[in-house]
Amino acid sequence: MSARSARVSKPPVIVLVRPQLGENIGKAARAMLNFGLVELRLVAPRDGWPNPSAGPAASGADIVLEKAQVFESVADAVADCAHVYATTVRKRGITKPVVTPEQASRDIHAEEGRSAILFGPERSGLETDDVALARTIVTVPINPEFGSLNLAQAVILVAYEWSKHVPSVAEGGMALSQPTQEELAPPAPQDELDGLIGQLDAMLEDSGYYFPPDRVPSTRRTLRTVLTKAGWSSQELRTLRGVLSALEGRKRHRIS
Repeated sequence: MSARSARVSKPPVIVLVRPQLGENIGKAARAMLNFGLVELRLVAPRDGWPNPSAGPAASGADIVLEKAQVFESVADAVADCAHVYATTVRKRGITKPVVTPEQASRDIHAEEGRSAILFGPERSGLETDDVALARTIVTVPINPEFGSLNLAQAVILVAYEWSKHVPSVAEGGMALSQPTQEELAPPAPQDELDGLIGQLDAMLEDSGYYFPPDRVPSTRRTLRTVLTKAGWSSQELRTLRGVLSALEGRKRHRIS
């Protein structure tokens, strides 16, 4: 094992403090598992635990719900964690380091020991006493006229930032993937593009589009500039020429 992989940090613990709705706990679990986080701790959930509403909202993130632990207090929930982060967008009379989710994620990956991230109840967020237990405040720049994130949104924002710094499997981390993207077709050769431009030019000439005569060179240059900007593929050019041919054939049919 390399020196780097030996220092891979454990994923942070997500702590929901006094969550109110089972649906929101389930949605937070779903957000966690999307980015490889599975350790969920609940502090005094209002409607108790387990909560039958959590499962459907989790949309398959059952492993997170099954492993969830319940604690009576925030202090109990983070007792084994060396680094505690409190998420909030409200100003408080507490002097603590304030970082963004990205900086917090970098710190978590670099730190020794477990890290916990606190999220407050849906209606009001963390109380001042909850934040006082943390060593660092995590916040995001947000619209000052509307600084409200729902619980799952807050969790997914932080979880995503953490996932961006996860080492690869070869380095001792985990495999996170993104949807596959289809390769774009290469740009068509110039003669195919010239063929399209020539076909369009002939149709415009035939329709009387080019007028007045002294503007024709400028108009043709503008059209060529527009058509050469796109980087059309061969298939796209064939499709466009087919469209032009269909329009031209329809016009001839009307005339006859």
